[in-house]
Amino acid sequence: MKYSIQTALLVFLTLLATSCKVKYSFSGANTGVLETVSVDFFQNRSALAPPALGRGITESYRDLCERQTNLTLITGPGDAHFEGEIAVYSTRPMAISAEQASLTRFTIGVKVSYTNNLDPDLSFDETFSQYRDYESSLQFESVRSELTDAIIEEINEDIFNRAFVNW
Repeated sequence: MKYSIQTALLVFLTLLATSCKVKYSFSGANTGVLETVSVDFFQNRSALAPPALGRGITESYRDLCERQTNLTLITGPGDAHFEGEIAVYSTRPMAISAEQASLTRFTIGVKVSYTNNLDPDLSFDETFSQYRDYESSLQFESVRSELTDAIIEEINEDIFNRAFVNW
């Protein structure tokens, strides 16, 4: 009989543990009662940005939302809805040495409108901007792709944190 009480207790604890669901996130994201997310195509409003940049930002942000939350990505307006545009895409000289620029700053800025359809107080309209400096002796086209990828990743993390981590 001694084993039957221990066995019953073990079965009860196992059932209890498997019936509980815990929302767990390594990103620190808090999606609350949100169930769906939608991300509209980020339009390119900067004359200098390459045409594919809007698609790249949109797709990488959708991927981030799918990886870091339990939200279902949908095409219509979701409980959480993002739309935006590329507002800044520029380079400018930063450091001067021997009467010429030694560093150039590459900047991308994205204007984002976030709508939380379940809690409008959490909605925002904000511009997120990041930059990278590179040696002016380098041709921009030779570093553009690498710098763009790094900047987009940081901007997307900033948007995500503002919407779901409440920083």
